[in-house]
Amino acid sequence: MVWTGTWVSDRLGIELAGDDELRGLLGLALRRNPKRAHLLVSGVLGKHVPQLPSVVHGHGVTLGRRVRALLGPEEAARAVVLGYAETATALGHAVADGLETAPYLHSTRRPVASVPSAGGFEESHSHATSHLLLPEDPAFFDRGGEAGRGPLVLVDDEFSTGNTVLNTLRDLHARHPRDHYVIVALVDMRAPGDAGRLAAFAEETGARVDVVAHARGTVRLPEDVLARGLRLVEEQDGRTADPLVPCAPAVAPVRLELGWPAGLPDGGRHGFTPDHRARLREVLPAMAARIVDGLGGPGQAGRVLVLGFEELMYAPLVLARALEEAGLDVRFSTTTRSPVLAVDDPGYAIRTRLAFPAHDDPADGPGERYAYNVAGGGFDTVLAVVDSAADTPALHAPGGLLAQLATAAPRVALAVVPAHTPVPRTPDRQEPPVLPAPLRGPDFSSYEPDDVGWLLQDLSAVRLEAPVEEREEAVQRGGAHYAESLPVEYQPTEEYQELYREALAGSAARIARAVGTVTELVLAERSPRPVLVSLARAGTPVGVLMRRWARHRHGTELPHYAVSIVRGRGIDANALRWLAAHHDPADVVFVDGWTGKGAITRELADALAGFPGFDPEIAVLADPGSCVRTYGTREDFLIPSACLNSTVSGLISRTVLRDDLVGPHDYHGAKFYRELSGSDVSRDFVAAVEDRFDEVADAVDQQVKEAASADRAPTWEGWAAVERISEEQGIHDVNLVKPGVGETTRVLLRRVPWKILARRGAGADLAHIRLLAEQRGVPVEERDDLPYTCVGLIHPRYTRGATGADGKAVGSA
Repeated sequence: MVWTGTWVSDRLGIELAGDDELRGLLGLALRRNPKRAHLLVSGVLGKHVPQLPSVVHGHGVTLGRRVRALLGPEEAARAVVLGYAETATALGHAVADGLETAPYLHSTRRPVASVPSAGGFEESHSHATSHLLLPEDPAFFDRGGEAGRGPLVLVDDEFSTGNTVLNTLRDLHARHPRDHYVIVALVDMRAPGDAGRLAAFAEETGARVDVVAHARGTVRLPEDVLARGLRLVEEQDGRTADPLVPCAPAVAPVRLELGWPAGLPDGGRHGFTPDHRARLREVLPAMAARIVDGLGGPGQAGRVLVLGFEELMYAPLVLARALEEAGLDVRFSTTTRSPVLAVDDPGYAIRTRLAFPAHDDPADGPGERYAYNVAGGGFDTVLAVVDSAADTPALHAPGGLLAQLATAAPRVALAVVPAHTPVPRTPDRQEPPVLPAPLRGPDFSSYEPDDVGWLLQDLSAVRLEAPVEEREEAVQRGGAHYAESLPVEYQPTEEYQELYREALAGSAARIARAVGTVTELVLAERSPRPVLVSLARAGTPVGVLMRRWARHRHGTELPHYAVSIVRGRGIDANALRWLAAHHDPADVVFVDGWTGKGAITRELADALAGFPGFDPEIAVLADPGSCVRTYGTREDFLIPSACLNSTVSGLISRTVLRDDLVGPHDYHGAKFYRELSGSDVSRDFVAAVEDRFDEVADAVDQQVKEAASADRAPTWEGWAAVERISEEQGIHDVNLVKPGVGETTRVLLRRVPWKILARRGAGADLAHIRLLAEQRGVPVEERDDLPYTCVGLIHPRYTRGATGADGKAVGSA
């Protein structure tokens, strides 16, 4: 037999080393994924490779029995089992079957508005990263009786780097600490450098951590494997077309009625108890008999593939197992979200691919789904098993899953399992629609996809820009709100860009120190697993850098999203609803670039009054206004990301809120300026600061130590200064006074400036301010009594041609 990893190994130099049985469990394929080149393809998992259901279920049960022997009967009776979506949902179920007495839950990527999240985490290398934990029983993770919480058994198909497991352990230990964790996988493929991190977690928490696996080994990867893998995928795509063309089935699929019992969950998405397990075992023989009869009897079914659906793996698996016990020639596999290259070679694990549109109206929007190794498998019958949420017109449409299966087998049948609804709906209760998943680069923004998810809607096709002067006049006359349009994007001169580059070179270390300090304070004081939510757009580069610091310094992948907040209108309520459905609100930390007078700080506190659980305190890079207690510095210095607009913020505009564009169930909007990609420095800015992380690490540690014992309570002295300046200058409107380097830059780039107040001797931090003021003909007034480095004054009572505080031209005053 040819090993099904030979094709990849020969071309990319990837080596599998370990136990003798490792190659019998795993093959290799190439991902269509920029984060990781290879895919370890299990031959016994029942995901990508059709396998005997007894083999798939048996491997999980054996692991469960080993865990039971490790724990002993008493501890096994107190344990809970958690599996990972989507690949390990059935494996986790089978491990719980082997434990016999443990309830089971698997993570999910399908949010349910009526079920509060019990946690969540990110799978950094995945194509779909966010995992939700949505148990119907709020006390699921507290099981254990008077002796306290029992062991938690985490089940995944493979244990590769350990990042996903560590993310989960840290999240759950912060919420539901316990003394014992058991990590279960078909294969433990950690490199030696990764193995110590689990031991470090155990030492840090005082918990015992055990690992149980069928086989152990490592994957040896050449340094350039990712680039070579992507090139190889491109080469193969150029040589071969998709092997199957979508077409409608000649005969409608046979719909089989299972007789699934009312009230029995379809799986562990919201919890599956030992009582559920016992009830399912009782009814399986009768359901299998209905399937056999529906297929015309054992002699008519031929070779059968039972095909599950993404996270719905266990119900199809045990149905297939029951058919196998009834004497049918059965194999089992499921559809998947994972995009993988198919190569028809015996030394390659994924021989054929069926591609079809998603048919369950997923929360993250439409997309392509796949069934591997079905075509060419010699199946006479394919029985697709889906839940009722996925039994949609898209499933039955030309080009849909059923049509594709009809090209691969003479007969297609369909069985539908009722999707379990944890909280019954009442006729008078109107649930808001499921909100779309965050937008990510490169489709929206120039940042890496993992760096930030934008909880915004894309308004790139809408004309929203207006000249700065027209916008200012409309706003000051009360005819418009500043968030209803966008200023024409400022295109910097070469002289100004050179100032930006000089500013970045001179302040990158100072910014890195502030990034490290604020991130460490968040980790120490707010949450060990914070969910960073930056206020778009000034906060977003800071959120990206904080996420990079946590990964660089701690190996921790923090979720990061960007949301809109609008002065006078509040924060995007739909974005908050999405966050609450996917994460614990207590873990959310709002992030901004800097504080001026603190208007947004107050706006956020007011906006969150109706959203319990969220902490309104903002974490900022710089807090010159003394408005918050979580900050990197209180110096008012030049943050280079304030010098530019979208070209240093992922090419995203400021946010837009307009009634004709943003409905009651829509996110606020923004534009992606793809046409400015030639001027984009967003990634360069992040890289320049990240390059200084090691250099400032000691200084950050010292600064955090000092901050821990310092009085950081906000004094709001910045607000007092703004009120004083407003009266001194005859403006009488604090909204027209913008303190600090960042806010002054915004005045010069996006508003109609009247004058700039500058602290005498401020030096290089004001070089770009002086250049912009000169270009726009704005006077700069030197002052000795400013608490900020500078203050920008928006033109009061603006009409086109006015220059004075009274609205009249200076020359005629």
